[in-house]
Amino acid sequence: MSLEVAKKEIQQPTPPTADRNGNGVAVSQSVATMNRLRLNPNTEHKPDSYEGLQLDFSPLLFSSLERYLPPPMLSYSRDSKLNYMRDIILRYSPEGERTRAQRQREYRQKIISHYQPLHKELYTMNASNFFAPSFLKAINENREESFRRIMTEPSQGVFTFEMLQPHFCELLLSEVENFEKWVHETKFKIMRPNTMNKFGAVLDDFGLETMLDKLMEDFIRPISKVFFSDVGGSTLDSHHGFVVEYGIDRDVELGFHVDDSEVTLNVCLGKQFTGGDLFFRGVRCDKHVNTETHKDEVLDYSHVPGRAVLHRGRHRHGARATTTGHRVNLLLWCRSSVFRELRKYQKDLSSWCGECQREKKERQSLSISTTKQELLRKEAKAAT
Repeated sequence: MSLEVAKKEIQQPTPPTADRNGNGVAVSQSVATMNRLRLNPNTEHKPDSYEGLQLDFSPLLFSSLERYLPPPMLSYSRDSKLNYMRDIILRYSPEGERTRAQRQREYRQKIISHYQPLHKELYTMNASNFFAPSFLKAINENREESFRRIMTEPSQGVFTFEMLQPHFCELLLSEVENFEKWVHETKFKIMRPNTMNKFGAVLDDFGLETMLDKLMEDFIRPISKVFFSDVGGSTLDSHHGFVVEYGIDRDVELGFHVDDSEVTLNVCLGKQFTGGDLFFRGVRCDKHVNTETHKDEVLDYSHVPGRAVLHRGRHRHGARATTTGHRVNLLLWCRSSVFRELRKYQKDLSSWCGECQREKKERQSLSISTTKQELLRKEAKAAT
């Protein structure tokens, strides 16, 4: 769901809100005449939680949008704010997109109602059992220096750190194998993670969506707010969580690409394997995605079970062939509806696109050179 509303609501009036089911929630005339959302979010406001409600869209989407509400509305009840925001979203969300979202919910519900989890402890966030102590300590301190203490940055914008405990990796691998066994036995047709991978599974589809939402919101967003604010790292509000599998009888390698995400978390779960290195080749916008790679953008990275790689989704990368064994990785594509909307209107992407940065520096250098030449010409003319 794209937050086109963030721009459109700034420019045109908002009629009084009513529940789509006919159960209207009264909105005072003063609110109805607040014709605009805020141009910039109220970063000091702590949004309500919309978890556990029967919603048409992600709970995090409502939490993100709430920061853009007119200031007087921030003190209203959650139901009033919810209906106000739902009306905005439904008016600007294409019908086809809503239909696809409904089909996706029905598809997931069908799986969840039949699939019996093997390790139920995976389905709720249990941080002390999931994460390495060093990672938890850094998250609890929530300071840039704490994050940097546990991280290495082998290339600009690519961060690696110890994240998952071995026991969690084993449980998740076992759960995925159990799900794949169920799929095979029931002949249930499942959706693969993306158009590039023929093997693997979407974790959100069989019940892990809530746990992964917490992973993104409480553990990835604090880091992304510090290191990836230029691509919406502080406003991540939805995710796509999946595992990919590589080996001789699986996908062998993955071609050069960018992710459909603002921030990507990639953690190796195991098992025994050789090969499969990631290679990174610089961050690019759509216009420059196929431009050449410069020497300072080249990075090859070897996977280590339990160790995470965090990078911008637009950081071009691929995976070399897994030559022996079986490699499984957890991927979390984290997205920001606000950033995706605002990106449509941005012309200067030099804060994060490597090629845009180079072009901007070249223009600045040319401008300085031209100015110097003009000054020299004037001085020479004055001297004669």
